Amino acid sequence: QLQASGGGLVQAGDSLRLSCAASGRIFSSYVMGWFRQAPGKEREFVAAIRWTGGSPFYSDSVKGRFTISKDHAKATVYLQMNSLLPDDTAVYYCAAGPVWGSRVAAGYNHWGQGTLVTVSS
Repeated sequence: QLQASGGGLVQAGDSLRLSCAASGRIFSSYVMGWFRQAPGKEREFVAAIRWTGGSPFYSDSVKGRFTISKDHAKATVYLQMNSLLPDDTAVYYCAAGPVWGSRVAAGYNHWGQGTLVTVSS
């Protein structure tokens, strides 16, 4: 129901855009979020947006560098990542859930398979 894509190997300072295509029972009222998990670390919130209304919000570590956006017609959410850092290296997951404002994984009940982003120094 959630298909993430767009990961890859880039150098520090480069940009990358991730996509998350939603299908099936992803309700129009849902929140769409991006999380990431680096090796040996817990999954952490990155950004979230709602299909209808509300301003997107970000973690402090990516604010000003990453932008989350949506395309209703394509039922797709994007994560534009600029000025990438080696610390951004992680598997990135898209998620959907009913809780607006949630920054924890428990607030999301649909998950994509993850896409790997590797940033070399």
